Amino acid sequence: MFTPTKDFSVSHALPGRRGMGSREEAETGHLTQASQRATPYHSMSHPVYKLGGVTWEGLVAALVRLRICWHMHSRSCEAPAMLLSQPLLHAAVFALTVLQALASDTFIAAVYEHAVILPTAVIKPVSPDDALALMNSNMDVLEGAIKEAAQQGAHIIVTPEDGIYGWRFTRETIYPYLEDIPDPAVNWIPCTDPTRFAPAPVQERLSCMARNNSIYVVANIGDKKPCNSSDPSCPKDGRYQYNTDVVFDPEGKLVARYHKYNLFIPETQFNYPKEPEAITFETPFGKFGIFTCFDILFHEPAVVLVSKWQVDTVLFPTAWMNVLPFLTAVEFHSAWAMGMGVNFLAANTHRTSISMTGSGIYAPDGARTYYYNMKTEDGHLLVAELDSHPRLSADFPLAVNWSSYALSVERFSSNDNDFGGLVFHDWFTFTELTKPEGNCTVCQKDLCCHLSYKMVEKREDEVYVLGAFDGLHVVEGQYYLQICTLLKCKSTDLNSCGQPVETAQTKFEMFSLSGTFGTNYVFPEVLYSGVQLAPREFQVLSDGRLISKTRPTKPVVTVTLFGRWYAKDHLKQDPQLPAFS
Repeated sequence: MFTPTKDFSVSHALPGRRGMGSREEAETGHLTQASQRATPYHSMSHPVYKLGGVTWEGLVAALVRLRICWHMHSRSCEAPAMLLSQPLLHAAVFALTVLQALASDTFIAAVYEHAVILPTAVIKPVSPDDALALMNSNMDVLEGAIKEAAQQGAHIIVTPEDGIYGWRFTRETIYPYLEDIPDPAVNWIPCTDPTRFAPAPVQERLSCMARNNSIYVVANIGDKKPCNSSDPSCPKDGRYQYNTDVVFDPEGKLVARYHKYNLFIPETQFNYPKEPEAITFETPFGKFGIFTCFDILFHEPAVVLVSKWQVDTVLFPTAWMNVLPFLTAVEFHSAWAMGMGVNFLAANTHRTSISMTGSGIYAPDGARTYYYNMKTEDGHLLVAELDSHPRLSADFPLAVNWSSYALSVERFSSNDNDFGGLVFHDWFTFTELTKPEGNCTVCQKDLCCHLSYKMVEKREDEVYVLGAFDGLHVVEGQYYLQICTLLKCKSTDLNSCGQPVETAQTKFEMFSLSGTFGTNYVFPEVLYSGVQLAPREFQVLSDGRLISKTRPTKPVVTVTLFGRWYAKDHLKQDPQLPAFS
């Protein structure tokens, strides 16, 4: 076991426009009960509060004085602050946070990539005290990141999946780490009322982190719910155990609870809820939704939160193991944000031995900031500004007909030189890019992929291919994919095409990639050498072409249109495509 370095340095945010467009505000859709509970301050245009005899106007006057004091860092501010009781002073600080957020069309987001302190693998459960000691060790680190984020002006921070207790559990051994997490309808602030329910020291501490720093805190913990024989689905041990995300508002109130629906194969310690949960809540800076890790690859709840419930920002605790060439964390999560047109706050765990790294703050027009580090075991804080309502932004992407261009053109090239290769267990059809520039086409079943490209120089020691896959992926989950990709092979041997590659030396003058997709859910990816993103260096046109906006600044590893055809997820697996001669 190791103790991670506590690195709370803030990465520089990538440049981007923050202007607001003149588009009419989109409908926000129906709010869940949890959403309605989380909005005690929809409008601040009239007195809402009267606390201990202090009117809203009086509170605002105190707030103004308090804010001046904060900016002046003056000792003379102590006396005015003492005019308010401690509860009122806390309410003043919270209200000031709300007013500051309401005064802007943007907000400050933070995510923390955490090098989790793991438990020792055991056969029998540890004591509750030992479990809490480990969780407190991780929360010590998270609390430092939360304090730093708040000092940087963040309104909300997301921490990773498994970030409080790690992994290496069976159903029995995780039990001492679980707490009973109530429905947010109970209107509970664990920090101020810790004895209202069964002991919940983790929820109490998270609540206090949020309250003491006036910031929304998003964390991942374990929930337990008793059941009995009257429930035919009740597990034999008489309880459900859920991988659970919780959100505490700046007062420390529990405002959201989400039970992960799409469990990854090793998560045998948890149950999934009987129905997928679409959890949303309102804030002064937009409507938020939340889901966890493997959920992102499926229609429910991920797509539903955006398409039906119209969230502005998705919160995403994850423990993501990177898989090149299409499913590295920063690559796919930024592509999902762009494809779905939402802000996306992804907080990953950090453990290089199992390729866990990659967190980011993403907008529909690209990454605001991100972190990928396979060289050290340090945690890392990211902070960046986002539009509160990205659909109203001047930068919001246009609607895309993903197959429009590809269906309008004839095939660029014949299939005489096509060959097959595996990419993460899926059999792709490839064609080699043999010239420094040109147009080519490759097809598999109903999907034809078209590429126009120009290299700065065609290197003899690097091979690139255009690939297509149209089929059901069945390893570590079952989901239907349609993928068009410009891909660097691992070596000059064509049999290596599709194997993981992190570095490249070939630069391109331009590229344009399109495909005859049967799905509207397509996620555009551009990955440079060294697993680096290409923010604002590419765009998707309304006719479905993924094009370079300017000459790419770094060597290309892959340019990909990653399509998900959710309606076909339950088909039977196709026979493996035959090898090419």
